[in-house]
Amino acid sequence: MPTDAAAIAAPAPTDFDAAKVERFRRRMLNPFLMRGFMFAKLPLGLFSGMRLRSVDVDRCTTTVPYGWRSTNPFRSIYFAAQSMAAELSTGALAMMAVELAPASVAMLITGLESSFTKKANAEVTFTCEDGAKLFAAVRETLETGEPATTRVETVGRMPDGTEVSRFVFTWSFKKRASQA
Repeated sequence: MPTDAAAIAAPAPTDFDAAKVERFRRRMLNPFLMRGFMFAKLPLGLFSGMRLRSVDVDRCTTTVPYGWRSTNPFRSIYFAAQSMAAELSTGALAMMAVELAPASVAMLITGLESSFTKKANAEVTFTCEDGAKLFAAVRETLETGEPATTRVETVGRMPDGTEVSRFVFTWSFKKRASQA
């Protein structure tokens, strides 16, 4: 079995099997499967009404509704509900990068920065367009065997285009030891 770093490197976002990408995309966008995933792993996300709207190798979009389950006493979307949807917009891309990697990779958020610029009093859509950064970090950890980190940004906007919040997540990836 080759141990050459090039032989185990994660594919660049344009190099992988399109069928694998499509299977991942369909699984993540299937409402029944996604609700099951949220019920098991992210119950507060399910309760808040958070949804994954689109995902591909470059970009992911999620939403959190404005409603009684996600609002605070000040009639805006609670910052924690926004944080969940923001994390999902980066996390779905990270999950894709890890799942498409040729070897097992662990992932973890190691940092979070956020800013809130306007009152979120309508559904908020979070968009992360940093998929290439996440794939590059997975590729780096596979090539070097050392942990790799990357910072990715997601921006929350209301339907009228008003930016309400901006999040920067630091994701860490580490190649898992081979099971012998």
